[in-house]
Amino acid sequence: MTSSPPRASRRPYRLSSRLAALPAATAVLASLALLAACAGPPKGGGAVTDARLSTSTPPARGEIDSFSWAVYAEPPTLDYTVAFDYPQNTILSNVCESLMRWTPALTTEPGLAEKASNPDPTTWVYDLRPGVRFHDGKEMTADDVVFSLGRQMDPDNAAAWAQVFQNVSAITKTGPLQVTVTLKKPDSQFPQYMASAAGVVASKTGVEAAGKDYGTTGGLACTGPFQLGTWNKGQSIELDRFDNYWGTKAKAKKAVFRILTDPSARTNAMLSGEVDGGYLIPTESYARLRASGAGTLYFGEGLSTVNVNVTNMQGPLGDVRVRQALSLALDRSGFVKAGLSGAGTVTGSLTTRAAWAAAPEATRKTAFDALPPTGQDIERAKALVKEAGATGRTLTMATSSIGQDVSLLATAVQAAGSRIGLDVRLKTIAPNAFTALFTDPGAREGIDMFPLTYYDSITDPLDLLSNFKTGAYMNFAGYSDPGYDKLVEQAAGTYPVDERMAVEAKLQEHAAGQLLWIPVAEWPTAMFQGKRITGAPTTISYMYHPWAAAVGAAQ
Repeated sequence: MTSSPPRASRRPYRLSSRLAALPAATAVLASLALLAACAGPPKGGGAVTDARLSTSTPPARGEIDSFSWAVYAEPPTLDYTVAFDYPQNTILSNVCESLMRWTPALTTEPGLAEKASNPDPTTWVYDLRPGVRFHDGKEMTADDVVFSLGRQMDPDNAAAWAQVFQNVSAITKTGPLQVTVTLKKPDSQFPQYMASAAGVVASKTGVEAAGKDYGTTGGLACTGPFQLGTWNKGQSIELDRFDNYWGTKAKAKKAVFRILTDPSARTNAMLSGEVDGGYLIPTESYARLRASGAGTLYFGEGLSTVNVNVTNMQGPLGDVRVRQALSLALDRSGFVKAGLSGAGTVTGSLTTRAAWAAAPEATRKTAFDALPPTGQDIERAKALVKEAGATGRTLTMATSSIGQDVSLLATAVQAAGSRIGLDVRLKTIAPNAFTALFTDPGAREGIDMFPLTYYDSITDPLDLLSNFKTGAYMNFAGYSDPGYDKLVEQAAGTYPVDERMAVEAKLQEHAAGQLLWIPVAEWPTAMFQGKRITGAPTTISYMYHPWAAAVGAAQ
């Protein structure tokens, strides 16, 4: 994985939520401005001293023959049903499109569906755009939508997005260009995810023709501004402009994604102009890239928090006092300065402020005012460890050489433990095996906690807060509270934003008080763009938005 940590990304079977009617762009931008104003990262030591957030870069002045982009790993497949991580979605978002679309301002707008309606709480109707063509020339119909969404529900596919469809009872064609989704119960989450890879539409005939090779060879049978070109295994993936695209034609005739697994190699390629840009910039390269003159380092809203994921509550961490003690002993400011190169904000919240952009001010105040302190209090932490009878107890934290944001957080936790009477031991895991912590319970055996950067795939706090529901995929520690579960169900079943987020504020208070994960910092998305090109968005929208279509000549 990257020098940026293997984030919780789009984990398999994660339960999350987002309402189709999201806040206006101005509300989100106001939240972004607030984050920028609050950032104030520590100065010195090569840290970034001005990580102001934006949503986009200057628009392109014209077309360009091609541009190249660095990705830190080669996708195992580009099948949209298993598009759960950065490399896949960074590429796939430009080839395959969804019923709805996430914008650079992190709002939702129509995508392949020109209209989404909700005639009753358990029915969603999607009216499709006419005249949309797949890359094979066939016109999109309702049959393709029914087939594409159905693949996500097929247990034989092991789709990463399967849980999004857990409340779906039927997906039916109700007209040549109309699809109706019937839910078992009201579900504010489902319509929100139709702007992500969960809502991708591909050609039924194209997917069936590819069979088991779909996503690894040949085309992807989608509708996006680019189509899959040459895939040089281990080296690059090329996308060719699709000139029969229904929307605004891409400014570049070709986009080439270079697979550069070494963080230094990626950075050097950007500095030399070998590649024109990239997302997920190694934190240790921020200052060097910014000062290089080879291009511009941008920061955008990442809807991301850096946390210590508690994976075992059978040992000392099962006592909330021990979790509180570690939180009180942790040097968050030092980590932001060293681990994130100053481009971050200390937080006591598991959710980002931008995720609450749709909530009324009073709800946001409730969600953030009662959070645990973020400053160090070593004496209080020592007392808590002693009260819990945990003095001298051993805890194991996973670490990896993936990047300084991972390794330095592990070191910071170890240092915090040593100051308060806990023996925190580090277990080093190879970078290519670190992802298994998210997918394989066996990989978590003997591990009490590990660094976790979690990003939301939708602009809603429930995306993260639902992870602590009993049995949730990311609930690695097996936390269970019937009252919390009831609130998650209540929020998930509530469509009006104000009402839902009032419930989510209660969930935030509970999760924060119990320190189910230990929050450390908010972390923006970093993107480098060389002098030759411009137009890419800076926010995490690039995961599901056809961002490469806007990239063109800077002059």
